[in-house]
Amino acid sequence: MKKIALAIAALALTSGLAAAQTVRLGTEGAYPPYNFVNDKGEVDGFERELGDELCKRAGLTCEWVTNEWDSIIPNLTSGNYDAIIAGMSITPERDQVIDFTQDYYPPTASAYVGLSADANIKGTVAAQVSTIQAAYVPTTGATLAEYATPEETIAAVKSGEADVVLADYDYLAPIVAESGGELVFVGERVPLGGGVGMGFRESDKELKQKFDDGITAMKADGSLNALLAKWFPENPPKY
Repeated sequence: MKKIALAIAALALTSGLAAAQTVRLGTEGAYPPYNFVNDKGEVDGFERELGDELCKRAGLTCEWVTNEWDSIIPNLTSGNYDAIIAGMSITPERDQVIDFTQDYYPPTASAYVGLSADANIKGTVAAQVSTIQAAYVPTTGATLAEYATPEETIAAVKSGEADVVLADYDYLAPIVAESGGELVFVGERVPLGGGVGMGFRESDKELKQKFDDGITAMKADGSLNALLAKWFPENPPKY
């Protein structure tokens, strides 16, 4: 009987440790409404809510870590956090380095923004470094001007350093709306990427599967659509 009691106690302890597993989620914290740092200094936005819900469903304790975009993949592979949830589009090139979940934000268009509707999209185009937009610009014959942060790409257009910026439409839409007419969309939208997913080290198959299962469940019960409608109210994507 004593051995049985000890075995039960050990099992309970093991289960408790498993339930309390801490997973570190890496994000940029500078790409609203996907992710940003609020006035309290906390990570906020669509991906904060999504990540917290996925952790809850997986029985995990999650901590949030902010990291500059241009080193966000190297810092995942070196072990500074356990997953990326940062508005990262799924691409074949990235998939060679890290492992992606299914998309939690469907494929969407990128867009050009400038100071006038006839701004030159074949001139100097600002884009954030290491993005699908930065990879695309040279294929158009335009001159690429890369910047470390999305805010810097907008500033480059306003200062005249760049003719236009190319970025995710959903990131640019509220900026254009709040600019009072200073910034406008230019030309047609450009379809890029294969949707946005979470990134994991290739070796973390089991952990990735837990989050993949959560995304599947949230798509099935409608809660992912509800989050998308909350954070992207003007033109909410839908599953």
